[in-house]
Amino acid sequence: MGGIGLAVVLALVGVLHTHITVMPKYGVKVTVDKRADFSRHKTYCWSPGWKVFDRAIDEGIVAAVDRELAAVGLAKRDREPADLIVTYASLRRTDVDLRAKKLPGSLVYPEYPVGTLIVLVREPVTLRELYRARADIKLETDPSKLQGQFDDVVAQMFERYPTRKTRQ
Repeated sequence: MGGIGLAVVLALVGVLHTHITVMPKYGVKVTVDKRADFSRHKTYCWSPGWKVFDRAIDEGIVAAVDRELAAVGLAKRDREPADLIVTYASLRRTDVDLRAKKLPGSLVYPEYPVGTLIVLVREPVTLRELYRARADIKLETDPSKLQGQFDDVVAQMFERYPTRKTRQ
């Protein structure tokens, strides 16, 4: 292989290595439909989504979202008709830190649980997304701390809701 061919191969290996070992970004990302007039919406109801398997955590997430929607001036309805439809989806995965040192006495890199929570606010007839909040977070390993973690992340998800007034 010529010098140029070897240089190209080494450059590709470097680029691939960089993309493979990049740590995922954690935090909250919000997308808002800038054409929507959020001030005209007064009510919402829930639509089924991809719930958390643990019923207590599912109820906690719904309660946290209800609390944040009430804080932005929306009233909950048990069913349609409502001005907005709200749903959430969640998943859990395990991330591996390939940049860290392997665990002592093994060939294994450190692993940690990660949760993704997505909350969607849509129009009822067209199902057009008006507000999408996504959080990717490292999950607490102590189950007693999980609900507090979800309360905090849901609050962050709604900090940028268009009708949000400053928090007291």
